[in-house]
Amino acid sequence: MSQQNSYTTEEIAKILRISKLTVYDLIKKGELPAYRVGRQMRVDESDLEAYKAKAKGEYRQASAVSIPQTGQAQQSSRYEQTGTGRNIIISGQDVSLDLLAGHLEKKDEAYRPLRSYVGSLNSLVAMYTGKADIVSTHLYDGDTNEYNVPYIRRILCGHRFVVINMLSRWAGFYVQAGNPKQIKAWSDFTKPGIRMVNREKGSGARTLIEEQFRLAKIAGSDVIGYEREESNHLAVAGVVARREADVGVGIEKAASLVGVEFVPAVHERYDLVLLKNKDNEQLIQAVLDVLGSRPFQKELEAVGGYDLSQTGKIMYETW
Repeated sequence: MSQQNSYTTEEIAKILRISKLTVYDLIKKGELPAYRVGRQMRVDESDLEAYKAKAKGEYRQASAVSIPQTGQAQQSSRYEQTGTGRNIIISGQDVSLDLLAGHLEKKDEAYRPLRSYVGSLNSLVAMYTGKADIVSTHLYDGDTNEYNVPYIRRILCGHRFVVINMLSRWAGFYVQAGNPKQIKAWSDFTKPGIRMVNREKGSGARTLIEEQFRLAKIAGSDVIGYEREESNHLAVAGVVARREADVGVGIEKAASLVGVEFVPAVHERYDLVLLKNKDNEQLIQAVLDVLGSRPFQKELEAVGGYDLSQTGKIMYETW
């Protein structure tokens, strides 16, 4: 008996031409059966075809065809029969969220965490539309010199929510060893010949760049490389390491991993956001318990580069 194909959530998104968040939403609602292999969710080909047929209004005809269950299909069935927990989508890119997912799963069988690696603004929009349960944000507001709350209040207008600190960390400039171009401030991005590499729209780093440029009265069109975008901190640091750019913006940890020099610029707050409703009462408490636990904080300390002095503190909440 031949083993049927299975797909990752990213492959499903490409096949259906939808976002990964929409794929996670389908899994969360039970419309697209999935199972876990390590930290990765997978969908069997037969389940994908059944979903597509149902979407076309032909599900009855498709279900009349018997599809033999092979290894992965059997594993999927076992997962569905024994799994009684609620799928929760944790959206954001920092490795601390992977640790949070693991600790939540161990702490409470009521939850099956799924990870979505999406930037801060898009994560909040996903929460507003019901496609994310826990989102992380590090969004700087230049008018108030405050992180996160001004954006959360605007985007989640009409919702009750709680903002909990996950950690704080340094954001700054990735530069070549020895900082030969002497890039020490945002205004240095406009020096003749300086090439930058940007982050994608909707990310916290991109928001920081846009706000700092606005405050310094810098137009993106005046900076070489402004249009070049990368999707994560490591990728930005990598571009600088390969000398394809002179400067990029990101967190300190990525600089040490890639091997570029780091110039600290902003001590940013990295918060979690959860909606306050009856379904989330237990989830909010579970998150607070994990954040306050010594085992979880020891793992964060081992990663390095994090300030945990406010971890687990409620920074803002609506009533």
